[in-house]
Amino acid sequence: MYAFTYERPTTLAQAVSHLQAGGQALAGGQTLLASMKQRLLAPEQLVDLGALPELQGVCQDGDHLVIGAMTRHQDVANNALVRQHLPGLASLANGIGDKQIRAMGTLGGSVANNDPAACYPSALLALGATVVTNQRSIAAEDFFQGLYSTALEPGELITAIRFPLAQRAAYAKFKQSASRFALVGVFVAQTQAGVRVAITGAGNGVFRHAGLEAALSQSFTPEAVAQVAIDASDLNGDLHASADYRAHLITVQTQRAVRLALA
Repeated sequence: MYAFTYERPTTLAQAVSHLQAGGQALAGGQTLLASMKQRLLAPEQLVDLGALPELQGVCQDGDHLVIGAMTRHQDVANNALVRQHLPGLASLANGIGDKQIRAMGTLGGSVANNDPAACYPSALLALGATVVTNQRSIAAEDFFQGLYSTALEPGELITAIRFPLAQRAAYAKFKQSASRFALVGVFVAQTQAGVRVAITGAGNGVFRHAGLEAALSQSFTPEAVAQVAIDASDLNGDLHASADYRAHLITVQTQRAVRLALA
């Protein structure tokens, strides 16, 4: 490992000051530290966010759940409010990686990294969540901008995610067996405004599918999904799965998610 400085601020203002001076935020470190070990990233300063209590925890604010950016995956999965009001989100968090990753990885770190096969972005997009930073609030529709790309500006820090409550919501994914990332993951949410379907693992970042949403808005059943054609031309193909296979998995995982939501 090469030389770098390490800061562990105890206030949000201190953290933001370090980040605006060029520091690299360290949340759970599940991607960052591995990238540093492989010499893919070489930050000169790490800013550890682990000592900021205001970035942790879950609370209910009217018809929203507000989850701090530094809340660990296992805490999202086990939180009573999440399990009561958004059990699909709790189930998603419980299926990320293994126990070690869930014990260290954070909601905000995953969202900021925007891995194209990560699980959380599909929940944000399907539920119509809002990303809250130290500067502003950003709708999920505007936040995710493609492969590892987000609307965050230099020095901007995610502080929390606001999740609207849904009538029904569920997540289903087909795991890549080694990494446990999603070959295809589908989050389905039924709200008063209609149905939203967000897909991860299949394309150049998370995306919604208008055809699936229209079909499920008419009939929220697994049978309705079977009638929707999935275009494979814009999907990923690699050594793990072809684009055509991922298109098939979108249908299968969406049907699974609908069944889970109805259960």
